[in-house]
Amino acid sequence: MAQNTESLITYVKGRLDHDRRYAIDATKTNNELSYQPKESFETGIAKTVAWYLNNEAWWQSVMDGSYQNWIATQYK
Repeated sequence: MAQNTESLITYVKGRLDHDRRYAIDATKTNNELSYQPKESFETGIAKTVAWYLNNEAWWQSVMDGSYQNWIATQYK
């Protein structure tokens, strides 16, 4: 990708307490189900961004609708 990824970030002014309203407390899943995520938010988001940067053809086909040709061929 020729463009610097930092230039793709658009910051928006948030609403007060907006993030806290959607915060997740995983204490119950940790305590009752012994669930521990394999990724932290930081490592997970980094891997997600890297995947999208490395798979531009895939998301471009979703954006332009051409992926529907593949779906039509696969699911006749």
